[in-house]
Amino acid sequence: MNDDFPEDALDEISKSQRKRDAQALQALGQRLIGLKRAQLDQIPLSDRVREAIEGAQRITQRIARKREMQYVGKLLRDVDAGPIEAAVAKLDATGVNERLRQHRLEQWRDALIEAGDPVLQQLVEVSAAADRQQLRQLLMTARRERDRGKPPAAARQLFKVLRELDGIDELPPEPA
Repeated sequence: MNDDFPEDALDEISKSQRKRDAQALQALGQRLIGLKRAQLDQIPLSDRVREAIEGAQRITQRIARKREMQYVGKLLRDVDAGPIEAAVAKLDATGVNERLRQHRLEQWRDALIEAGDPVLQQLVEVSAAADRQQLRQLLMTARRERDRGKPPAAARQLFKVLRELDGIDELPPEPA
């Protein structure tokens, strides 16, 4: 082995890698600062890190907020970030799934309003909890509102009913 490079030097992390790791933790801290309180409660954080995050959320001045984000990143260097990253990834996945569910229910609502009885029949076959009479009344009112250019109050109510039905019997991806 060359005497210029001792074996211990091979095990050390380069300065560039340490900097990349610090920037990744700072980005994680920034992501944590952007979360709501209910979401933060789902993440395993030490009291010190949680207090720093909550403090950063209260700061509105740009430079002070940036300084606080750097402080949160520094605190994250002292903890195991693996569980925190996993919890944030789980929150992100939950958000994506909820958005997909919303889109699926919107497709059902729009198909019900446009097509009417054939899609309503399919919905009643899929969901035993569906009240055909209530849905038919909402559909007629929603169409009337749409045709007259009024706010879509009945369409919103129809969406709420579909969300309830989806909670009982999961609706298929999209109506036929």
